[in-house]
Amino acid sequence: MEIIVCIKQVPDTEDVSKVKIDPQTNIMIREGIKNIINPFDENAIEEAIKLRDKYGGKVTVISMGPSHAEAALRSALAMGADEAILICDRAFIGSDTLATSYTLTQAINKIGKFDVILFGKQAIDGDTAQVGPGVAEQLGIAQITYVRKIEIKNNILRAERALENSFEVVEVKLPCAVTVTKEINEPRYASMKGLLMARKKQIHVWSAEDLDVDKDKIGLDGSPTQVVKIFTPQTKHEGEILDGTASEVADKLVSKLTEHKLF
Repeated sequence: MEIIVCIKQVPDTEDVSKVKIDPQTNIMIREGIKNIINPFDENAIEEAIKLRDKYGGKVTVISMGPSHAEAALRSALAMGADEAILICDRAFIGSDTLATSYTLTQAINKIGKFDVILFGKQAIDGDTAQVGPGVAEQLGIAQITYVRKIEIKNNILRAERALENSFEVVEVKLPCAVTVTKEINEPRYASMKGLLMARKKQIHVWSAEDLDVDKDKIGLDGSPTQVVKIFTPQTKHEGEILDGTASEVADKLVSKLTEHKLF
């Protein structure tokens, strides 16, 4: 079974105070911010490895981004992926979800044969959840989103798809694309052996020329979504912490609410 996982390197948002936006370009300032694998993509990598171990085959991980995205790919290799490809070219800068989907599709076509393409359900920096479905549409294959369980038998993928208060079971023929939720598994930690092997493995780097892309469909020129303005909301009021026993705090709170005519 040939499995492809599309991953993204994103800023670590644990320290939100470090996330800044350039007011002139409306682009996130990434200098000084720690980057990680998009958390949902870690579940996609884990599920790919589990499927390979159960059914045989190979796991290829691909990522589109700057050169430092190689670190995310090496982390995927350390977890147990077999091959890694970095799609890197200044021509891709500014790509929205449509241009990104097109570029990933060209890379997957270059890879050739595949049975399942896995994605995290969304990236934590954009939260659009559009790239996985976009790739499936451009490849002309079936897609299942928000998947929490996968089984494969007789060339049929059976998935449990999470809904708001329930789930539905969906079956599709391979090849197909699947986006997964955090419920599907618990990503493994890389072993010391895996980390050492990942350092030695070659990461293939593909440029726009390598993918034979249409220049009008990548980067800013290929992105119909235009960001007009991004800004960090300004704090208008500071909070106040009330000290004392539970009874004293309750009295102070009632007094404050009464003062501001909220009680």
